[in-house]
Amino acid sequence: MASSRAEEVAEILWELKRADKLAHFGVIAKRAGFSAGAKGRAMMTTMRTVRRDWPHLQWWRAVKDDNLLEKDGEQEEKLREAGYELADTEDEAVSVQSLEEHLMAWDDGGEDIVVDPKAGDDDDDDEETPDEEAEAESDEDDEDDE
Repeated sequence: MASSRAEEVAEILWELKRADKLAHFGVIAKRAGFSAGAKGRAMMTTMRTVRRDWPHLQWWRAVKDDNLLEKDGEQEEKLREAGYELADTEDEAVSVQSLEEHLMAWDDGGEDIVVDPKAGDDDDDDEETPDEEAEAESDEDDEDDE
C-alpha cells in the first residue's frame, strides 16, 4: 500500500501532466509536505513507490534539483519522446534545455517555492486523479469477484 507521501506526489505528477510541465524534486516534496532529503534521497524513495503503485503516471516530469539526468537513462528517453530538448553536460549527464520555461508555476495564492539545487499520455480534461483511478480499478475488481 502506498504511503500518504507517495499519494501526494502522485497527485502532483498528475497536475504536471495536465499542465505539460516539469518540476524539481524539492518543489514537489515541499508541495507534498515533506523534505526531499539529502541529495533528494527521500524524494527518490518516494518516486520508486509512485512508479510501482501508479506506473501510468509520468514520473519523468520530476527532475532532480540540479537538473542532471542520467545519460542514456529512461528519464532522458521519456523527456526526449515528450519533445524536451536535452544537452550533454560536463558531468557525463544530460540536462533539460530552457528548463525555467518548462517548470510548473503553481498559482495557489502562496509564495513561490524556491529550491536551492545545492541543498517526466494523451491529455484528457475528464481524466481521473490517481486516487480516483485506483478506486475505480478496485470497484471493478470487486465486481469481478461477485
